[in-house]
Amino acid sequence: MARMRAVDAAVLVLAREGVSCAFGVPGAAINPLYSALRAHGGIRHILARHVEGASHMADGYTRAKAGNIGVCIGTSGPAGTDMITGLYTAQADSLPILCITGQAPRAKLHKEDFQAVDIESIAKPVTKWAVTAREPALVPQVFQQAFHLMRSGRPGPVLVDLPVDVQLGEIEFDIDAYEPLPVYKPAATRKQIEKAIAMLQAAERPLIVAGGGIINADACEELVRFAEITGVPVIPTLMGWGAIPDDHPLMAGMVGLQTSHRYGNATFLQSDFVLGIGNRWANRHTGSIEKYTAGRKFVHVDIEPTQIGRVFGPDLGIVSDARAALALFVQVAEEMKAAGTLKDRSDWAEACLHRKRTMLRKTHFDHVPLKPQRVFEELLAEAGRDTCYVTTIGNSQIMAAQLLKVYEPRNWINCGQAGPLGWTLPAALGVRAADPDRKIVAISGDYDFQFLIEELAVGAQHKLPFLQVVVNNSYLGLIRQAQRGLQMDFEVSLAFENINAADDPDAVPGYGVDHVAVAEGLGCKAIRVKSPNEFQDAFARAEALMTQHQVPVVLEFILERQTNIAMGTEIDAVNEFEEIVCLDPSLTKENGWTPAKEPAPAK
Repeated sequence: MARMRAVDAAVLVLAREGVSCAFGVPGAAINPLYSALRAHGGIRHILARHVEGASHMADGYTRAKAGNIGVCIGTSGPAGTDMITGLYTAQADSLPILCITGQAPRAKLHKEDFQAVDIESIAKPVTKWAVTAREPALVPQVFQQAFHLMRSGRPGPVLVDLPVDVQLGEIEFDIDAYEPLPVYKPAATRKQIEKAIAMLQAAERPLIVAGGGIINADACEELVRFAEITGVPVIPTLMGWGAIPDDHPLMAGMVGLQTSHRYGNATFLQSDFVLGIGNRWANRHTGSIEKYTAGRKFVHVDIEPTQIGRVFGPDLGIVSDARAALALFVQVAEEMKAAGTLKDRSDWAEACLHRKRTMLRKTHFDHVPLKPQRVFEELLAEAGRDTCYVTTIGNSQIMAAQLLKVYEPRNWINCGQAGPLGWTLPAALGVRAADPDRKIVAISGDYDFQFLIEELAVGAQHKLPFLQVVVNNSYLGLIRQAQRGLQMDFEVSLAFENINAADDPDAVPGYGVDHVAVAEGLGCKAIRVKSPNEFQDAFARAEALMTQHQVPVVLEFILERQTNIAMGTEIDAVNEFEEIVCLDPSLTKENGWTPAKEPAPAK
């Protein structure tokens, strides 16, 4: 046993639990913890420019590699409230991040002390656990419990609030006697799996819907193996994209109202049975439940008991960690294949693959200003199979999901439910901090980019290079498109005449913020692309600049002001505003063909 401050014990516990990197902003009420980080070493700290940015960096760090838990640190008062969006995002997507906040002394908690706020109560709705440690001797056990909760069951975030006098209190603690608590994960039984496979066997046109829980459980190999044994096509959700490679013959496309493939929706509409694993039936995936469930039976496997039946009641629900369930699915299916009792799915799989080859969207446009479809066509050609994409919300995210390809788990890093603007850039910094070698492309619209643009300076200071693509139409594009239903275009334009544009021959008149100038002012490099003729050179220059300077490089594409992106209100009613490619004249509306319902917007 050794006598030490509670914060020294906390830092020792963090290291023993596997923490090697933290993101944050110091302040008076959390300085004791920073003094412990400095004294003990071993945990890298990356100084953010905004505490919300730090929480998104921790989020990206967690998503980058299996087993990671990102940590963000802030002082009392507004630092904690700034992190609420990050906590909500992590909770919504079942991600463990640990937020640590400083707090006023215990005696001042209810006396309106400077920057004293009840962050425990504020954070409870968006965390698995939020706690103010009120005794120094409790601090090691509070952190031990935090890691246990973050890893057990459905993963999620925790906030630990540390009054400054608790941080400084001396305790007896022996790190050599410390052990992390065992992680609890429910596991399916063989009887449950056999019932699910019996239902699958009875179906003619089954599908597997693969959710983000499969990636969280590091169970992608088991998923692909099960699909290959049974011959059942896989529909990944937005959070599960990459669980099966996009070019795998059993990858049948994504389904949904926005982030979907035409062939994915068409295939789903032909199905009669769905096995959902590690997914939550998100509304952008399903559309109306009546349309989504009609004519189909469902099995739902999820680690969280209250998730089963939350959106609709499945025909069979199984509470299980995705990896544990898939291991049994593989075992039972292999035994049935050896016995010759598995149904042949080759005709159904080939029909799904045919749709995948023929129901495509047009991407090759030579317009100036640029059409976004062409930007994503060129990005896909440049990126390569090992590229990791990071993006949040808006038309930029929707079109990226419609047109890019993902071949590995954790190479599509996207906040699926909360969708906070500004998330992309700091999350990409967190991914880079977790993985110094991966090729990272962050994708933002101009408004997402502007939300936390100051975090570019973090990439410059800490040498965290990645390619930041900005598709700039100087509009809140998704909201503008949504406002069409209300016959308005109100307060969604970001355009203005920048008074400095006259001094820059490369500036774009009327597009407002000069992202190139801002990025360079924050210590990064930036390139503006206006014409399809510039794509190849721009990508090569960006790669060279990242290699030379080891800083983020912004690649801004100047888009036409208005482009309506394919989306709709039901999975069988997606509006294809632009030209689409159909290589099979036998396709009709009844079997998945969705013709354009409105003309393209005027140029």
